Amino acid sequence: MKKICKNIAHLRHLKGFSQENMAEQLGITRSRLSSWEEHRAAPPIDMLIKLSDYFNISVDSLVKIDLTKVQDLRDLLKIGGNRILFPVMVDQDQNDLIELVPLKASAGYLDGYADEEFIENLPRISLPYATSGKFRAFPIKGDSMPPLESGAYVIGKYVENIDDIKDGDTYVVLTQNDGLVYKRLYNTTKADGTIQFHSDNKSYLPYHIKPEDIFEVWHFVCSLNPTDRPVSDLLYNAIQDIQNSLVGFKLDGRKMIAQS
Repeated sequence: MKKICKNIAHLRHLKGFSQENMAEQLGITRSRLSSWEEHRAAPPIDMLIKLSDYFNISVDSLVKIDLTKVQDLRDLLKIGGNRILFPVMVDQDQNDLIELVPLKASAGYLDGYADEEFIENLPRISLPYATSGKFRAFPIKGDSMPPLESGAYVIGKYVENIDDIKDGDTYVVLTQNDGLVYKRLYNTTKADGTIQFHSDNKSYLPYHIKPEDIFEVWHFVCSLNPTDRPVSDLLYNAIQDIQNSLVGFKLDGRKMIAQS
């Protein structure tokens, strides 16, 4: 309850509303809103849904995520029709830090991608050129997207809207049934309501997925193969150090390694 109450008060302040103005817009009394913000009561489910619509934030995020870390509503990126927290962290030189999903942690990504604690526990690396957006690094497994090999990493930039998918570009996508995949996408939603997933290895047939079965889309920025250094030795060594240090990393049994 405490997290919900803190979130309501914080989001109201970010919007610049008084308790009286917000209560009037929600159709409730000021004293009722005050009781939520002061931890004396918790909003019932019907009001949680109303607050979710009011702030354009998912109920799950409103309940589970500490939104007081956000000082600008632009730091909340969209997933589907709602918003979820993507906190941007920087190093001592003010370079953005990006989360790296290790091979051993990728099995739990489908369950953990919206879990604040799961994301906060991911290792981070610094990429000075990773600005103006949210970036994340994902491990690749398989041979369907040459020249990338198993063990490679793809660093992607978060795509807020499926309509922004550029036909023929490559993306890391989190899907309901396949987990993390790396494919070349074609947006055919206007034609048949689906997104086409293509492999560069023609041994693999293309397939279609409905937008509602897609949870995250990350636009390819750069890649790192285990046999070359297309980004930098520093990044390569950072990834190797992270992989070597993750002995005994807990998994949940799901097979969610990115299939290339």
